[in-house]
Amino acid sequence: MALSPYATPGERVWHVSHRLICAAVLLFLISPIIVIMPLSFNSESYFTYPMPGLSLQWYREFFTNARWIDSVVMSLQVASCVTIIATTLGILAALGLSRLNMRGKAAIIAMLLMPMIVPVIISAVGMYFFYVSLGILNITWAPIGLILAHTALASPFVVISVTATLSGFDYNLMRAGASLGAPPHTVFFKVVMPLILPGVISGALFAFVTSFDEVVVAVFLASPEQRTLPKQMFNGIRENINPTITAAATLLILVSIALLTSLELLRRRQERLRGIRN
Repeated sequence: MALSPYATPGERVWHVSHRLICAAVLLFLISPIIVIMPLSFNSESYFTYPMPGLSLQWYREFFTNARWIDSVVMSLQVASCVTIIATTLGILAALGLSRLNMRGKAAIIAMLLMPMIVPVIISAVGMYFFYVSLGILNITWAPIGLILAHTALASPFVVISVTATLSGFDYNLMRAGASLGAPPHTVFFKVVMPLILPGVISGALFAFVTSFDEVVVAVFLASPEQRTLPKQMFNGIRENINPTITAAATLLILVSIALLTSLELLRRRQERLRGIRN
């Protein structure tokens, strides 16, 4: 926001100080990224500045090593299943909460959003003992426990995103579709879904990122054969520090930037549809 020409000297000083503080905080947050990305091109197998040379050997190692490739495939499989399940459940929950008028609505919303509030380590420990009691912890042929756990963590993001989209939704459109003889599923897919689609896609992307980037629950619940990419990176740091981790981290950063850019484009599209922007 531009400074008013009638601002006092104190306001001008605070305006400049506020920008400097924001810049310092931003630099502090992105400094790990600034360090990691150049190291992924280091030609030596140790971390040092200045780098003796540039090389793509760690990216070649990442894309040719079977363990890294398997971890990426596992992460994509788990994240895809979580995205589908969490998006479906989140849409149903958001639609129900948007139409629900009762005294316990706030408590229901708080329970649905609890996985976002409770520390992940507590959720992971609780899920571990719960899965042990059910006997589904060491299933090696399918990461069922991991998918269910990630779904519980990712669903709140879909609920929030879709609920925000439904805040300005006109329910008379649903009544109009029903009055014309359309069955409920037709009204939903032809009337409701196109209008809330930006929120659904945003929630699905958040769910995918939440599952793909999660490591604490994976360490507790995944079997030794079920190595997701974050778990593989964690094990690599703990067991044997390998510069291939920097290449994997750089690729994750680029994927995150692409997804955040997509979310911003969806947000602007939603604002244009609502007439907020010209």
